Amino acid sequence: MTLLELFKLLKKHLALVVALPVVLAIATAGVSWGVLQNQYTATVSVYVLTSKDSESSSNTTAYNDLTASQLMANDIAMLAESATVKEKTAQSLGMDSLSGYKISVESSTTTRVIDISVTAGKADAASIVANETAAVLSTVAQEVMGVESVNVVDQAQVPSSPSGPPRTMYTAVAFLAGIFLAVAVVVVMDMLNTRVRNPEEAEELLGVPVIGRIPTIKG
Repeated sequence: MTLLELFKLLKKHLALVVALPVVLAIATAGVSWGVLQNQYTATVSVYVLTSKDSESSSNTTAYNDLTASQLMANDIAMLAESATVKEKTAQSLGMDSLSGYKISVESSTTTRVIDISVTAGKADAASIVANETAAVLSTVAQEVMGVESVNVVDQAQVPSSPSGPPRTMYTAVAFLAGIFLAVAVVVVMDMLNTRVRNPEEAEELLGVPVIGRIPTIKG
């Protein structure tokens, strides 16, 4: 099937090609705005302070200590997502677990600042869990890694607007999926249709030229 034939086929079934993407987009938008709960993200920034920070005397020593501290910051960033920190945070807040909370950690390779983001269905709960995670992380890091402390740079504030879900993106993806699905349905329908629909197909199937046509007579 050539591209021109495909366009002609889609034009023939234009109603399906238009209706299916629109229906899927409307259905997805209805679910996204009517069913899916708003998600709120609160972020707390912490700074890793090692015990060697106050002992550096030369530039070379300071550089080596900074490099080691950055590597340790990366380790602490992984520690922030560990089951131990999550369990102790939940216990500190009087909760059974943090199963309803999404915790993500970002750590730069050039600084010792770590951003801990918590996403939850309630804005105040997200900020409370984020701040408590930072506090628990400081205690666990001192016990496990022997760091001086993990100090909070910016406490997590209660988010004023939801961070998700990306309803517009879901709707757009559903619309595009509807277009691809409509094209696939039209092509499959055409492949399953074995009727001879024009003189060219008759010549190709029979191997003889068409020398005349009899029009359809109604009545």
